[in-house]
Amino acid sequence: MDHIAILSKKRDLLRRIISGEKTIESRWYTSRKTPYRIIAEGDTVYFKDSGEPVTVKAHVSKAMFFDGLDDEMVVEILQKYGGKICIPISFAPQLSGKRYCTLVFLEGVERVEPFEIDKKGFGMMAAWITVPDIDKIKKIYQLR
Repeated sequence: MDHIAILSKKRDLLRRIISGEKTIESRWYTSRKTPYRIIAEGDTVYFKDSGEPVTVKAHVSKAMFFDGLDDEMVVEILQKYGGKICIPISFAPQLSGKRYCTLVFLEGVERVEPFEIDKKGFGMMAAWITVPDIDKIKKIYQLR
C-alpha cells in the first residue's frame, strides 16, 4: 500500500525527516481516520509539504495504534516517542481531546523526483491519502 502524508511547512517537518531527526510520523485524530489501522510494515509513505510536490519517500518499519486516548496517555506517548516525532511534551495541551493516534516508524528515507498528485475524490483538505499504487494519483504532464 502507498500513502501520501501532507505536512505543515511552518513546522519544517520535511527537512527533519530528510535529516533523520524525525524518524516517526504521527497522526492524532478525534475520530478514526486513515492511516489508523490501515498502514502496515512494508508500506511506502510519500511526503510533501502543503501546496508543494511530493519530494520524499520512506518505508514503514513499524506502525503503532492507540485509541481511547486521554490526556495522561498523550503525555506518555510524547514522553516515550516525542523526540523521534519532533513534538515536545509542552505540545500535549494541543492534543487534548484527540482519541486516536497512529505512529509510523520510518526507514530508508530518500528524495524522489518531485511529482504532483491528483487529490480529486479524497477531499481538498485531506492530510493523508492511502492508495493501492502511487501511480494511480500521480499527475502526468504531457509535453505539447
